[in-house]
Amino acid sequence: MIMLYKYWSFVLLFFGMCLMFLGLSFLCSDYSLFLDWEVITLNSSCLSMSIYLDWMSLLFMMGVLFISSMVILYSSSYMSADLFSVRFLYIVILFVLSMMFLIISPNLVSILLGWDGLGLVSYCLVIYYQNNKSYNAGMLTILSNRIGDVSILIGIAWLFNMGCWNYIYYLNFMSYSISWWLSGLMILSAFTKSAQIPFSSWLPAAMAAPTPVSALVHSSTLVTAGVYLLIRFSDLLNLFNLEVVLLVSCLTMFMSGLAANYEYDLKKIIALSTLSQLGLMMSVLFMGYHMYSYFHMLTHAFFKALMFLCAGLIIHGMNDSQDIRHMGYLVNCLPFTCSCFCISNLSLCGFPFLSGFYSKDLALEQLSYSFGNLYIFVLFYLSIGLTVSYSLRLIYFCMGGFSGLMPHGLYGEDQTMMFSLILLMLLSVISGCALGWLIFPFPVFMCLPLYLKLMPMFIIGGGGWLGYSLSLLKIYDNIFGLMYNWLVEFMCYMWFMPNFSTYLIYDNMLIYSKMSSSFMDSGWGEYMISGALPNLANYFSSLYSCYEGNSLKVNLISFVIISLFISYNL
Repeated sequence: MIMLYKYWSFVLLFFGMCLMFLGLSFLCSDYSLFLDWEVITLNSSCLSMSIYLDWMSLLFMMGVLFISSMVILYSSSYMSADLFSVRFLYIVILFVLSMMFLIISPNLVSILLGWDGLGLVSYCLVIYYQNNKSYNAGMLTILSNRIGDVSILIGIAWLFNMGCWNYIYYLNFMSYSISWWLSGLMILSAFTKSAQIPFSSWLPAAMAAPTPVSALVHSSTLVTAGVYLLIRFSDLLNLFNLEVVLLVSCLTMFMSGLAANYEYDLKKIIALSTLSQLGLMMSVLFMGYHMYSYFHMLTHAFFKALMFLCAGLIIHGMNDSQDIRHMGYLVNCLPFTCSCFCISNLSLCGFPFLSGFYSKDLALEQLSYSFGNLYIFVLFYLSIGLTVSYSLRLIYFCMGGFSGLMPHGLYGEDQTMMFSLILLMLLSVISGCALGWLIFPFPVFMCLPLYLKLMPMFIIGGGGWLGYSLSLLKIYDNIFGLMYNWLVEFMCYMWFMPNFSTYLIYDNMLIYSKMSSSFMDSGWGEYMISGALPNLANYFSSLYSCYEGNSLKVNLISFVIISLFISYNL
């Protein structure tokens, strides 16, 4: 079983390296390739599959395959004691194939196949542990994603007006009504997949899946599929005023940052940080800078995968406890894991010369340079400060001098896991500068006033001080103790969004289902609608069987009736 995991890890790593070199050659020569594969032709109808390869799709596939190979290698040790580990491996491979199918498709029909594949396979992975919590989280995940699937289906219907489903041909030639509807439908589908407000509640709930799956889902596959779709439709989106969806994305970033500062579940904190970064990518995209959004999507994938894999090792060491209040002094027990975790956290904060710094600082400077709303400007910078706050709070609780409540743990660092962490750590350090030099061949020069140039550093410092202050339980209890517990609950529950997504819907629906059951299943509806037709058919069948029984009385009566009818007509 372990050899099977390592074999697939090597295969994905090999193809990822091949796609990296191919993507770099396409990038240097400004070359793209459109393939139309005719699968089958029957009479005058043909079934064809379109594939679009350019440097964006090739480099993104490289990132997906590289992270997938490291996750599978990590899983060979993490899932070794699982009874169905081979089934887990094949589900993960199917998940990766669905994402690849979505990346290379210029056609909305084939995009829908990859999109639906991601939703269905993610449901299988979220309910992998098969308990009530996993079932509820999986149902919330798949039903939220079905909204996006339906909007893509409606978009396919709208593209009937253009005569072809290859949207890439028509982005600049659509009529206003078609482009307006299509862009709105694509934004809705991307919001559901990337968990923007009001669809944010499924993303922390999906933490019920195994930790390697979380590393794959929340770094480069499922949640970034919506961002990638909008990057492909960016030429169409730039024709419209996107201030409303820009505000929603900024509010998502702000809301998730606040929730992460009040959360104590290690995996949920990292999931909320993913949601915050998705809001950052979306907001930069809606400002009109799709290349900056793509750049941050690639760099974020590497350090977020590293963060989740380190969290998996820490949870193993803490007897499967995910509460950060049980941790402390882990740097003495898991030194290498803690080093990798700190590097990924600092990269998330935008620490200078790590990968996150190059993409986030570029986005912040572009925000300061461009024309925008003061409210958006303040919200954006506050969200960046909250990112630093919960990152340093996480480091303090897990690795600093905080004395946790757990008396002992099962500490140990596995060699196989360490190898995957080493490669992802290298990419978390060097991918930002390398991709920045490759994607932007000319330096991006923005002349800003001194206070705006230093604003990110001030925000980072202030956020770090706030995170450390709120980490001290004495100060935290004095400010947010029993008196203001409602505020903590409001922030932790993401502004009560899970309640709106679940309880508010099905609690009211139970009343209507009871009324429907009492009227239809147990009342007149059962007698008049459901039971009438079978009873009528049964009555006619009994008459027919009686007539077919060659009864003398029936034959004589039929003869008399038919004779009278004929004589009357004559």
